[in-house]
Amino acid sequence: MAKFHTLSIADIYKETKDCSVITFDVPEALQSEFQYKQGQYLTLRTELEGKEVRRSYSLCSSPIDNKWQVAVKQINGGLFSTFANNQLAAGDTLDVMAPHGTFCTEVNPEASKNYIAFAAGSGITPMLSIIKTHLAKEPKSTFKLFYLNGTVKSIIFKEELEQLKNTYFDRFEIFYFLTKEHRSAELFNGRFTKEKIQVLTDKIIDLSETDDCFICGPEEMIFLIRDELTAAGLAKEKIHYELFTTGLTAEDKLRITKIVEKKVEGTEVTIIDGGKEFHFVMGDDFDNILDGAIAAGADLPYACKGGVCSTCRCQVVEGTAEMKLNYSLEEDELAKNYILSCQAVPTSKKVVVDFGI
Repeated sequence: MAKFHTLSIADIYKETKDCSVITFDVPEALQSEFQYKQGQYLTLRTELEGKEVRRSYSLCSSPIDNKWQVAVKQINGGLFSTFANNQLAAGDTLDVMAPHGTFCTEVNPEASKNYIAFAAGSGITPMLSIIKTHLAKEPKSTFKLFYLNGTVKSIIFKEELEQLKNTYFDRFEIFYFLTKEHRSAELFNGRFTKEKIQVLTDKIIDLSETDDCFICGPEEMIFLIRDELTAAGLAKEKIHYELFTTGLTAEDKLRITKIVEKKVEGTEVTIIDGGKEFHFVMGDDFDNILDGAIAAGADLPYACKGGVCSTCRCQVVEGTAEMKLNYSLEEDELAKNYILSCQAVPTSKKVVVDFGI
């Protein structure tokens, strides 16, 4: 069941001219349910223009802060982001789901690790939480952040990042890349490229001593950095990434078409959630389990519906289903038959999925 809680907004302020930071008031009775790991996100729900709107935003606060904060960057034409930046005020309420997400590694106070992170724009939000947490909880670990923005004024959390650098001056380094202002060092002008990643791995990053890499930003940037770091020798399992929204390539569209053609008509679907079962038959109008279930009256967790956020993750315990897209499940999850229900096309006459596992 998609369990939302109505939370008041304790504070909201402008971090930059087009990005607002929202602090939620989580009552003491809910704080155990809302405990989170660095890098996790909140799914928010409200009604705008007569329809339900859900959006997921990474927590930019750290668990050590005992705060629940998200940053919402204004997107041109973005329904929720426009509302959040122009209308939302302290004292207003939003429906909020408890934290989710796997964009993190375990914190080990005894560890002596070297982390690197790449972020673009509002991709800094989970990074800030991750960096703050590991630096505070792992006193022998280091972090290098490579952060891309348009201008200095558009750098989200610049002041807080600089404070962290001053606090952990011997363990935290920041490298700013700008696309709309000139930097004296040519390396830091413009977007990440294959050539720049090669320079970084030659001059600044020692991949042989790198334990984990975090990447958050647009799809093209993430996959470029992932592929270049892998080619340079960093093990793929050390690279963790979180996408913004994603566009479909011609290859994606072809694969989706082929998978949808495998859909079995009239599949009997059983949803297990919280120990309760919900049964329905897939209609002709829907090609994925989530939409079919919602149309039949099920109340299930979801946010992006784009294969990105993993809010709708569940496990196939009987039958088969194939995903059109997957940007969030790892290989070990796939091996255990986890799927994203928003992307899962039923390919057997009966399918049973469990949302409680």
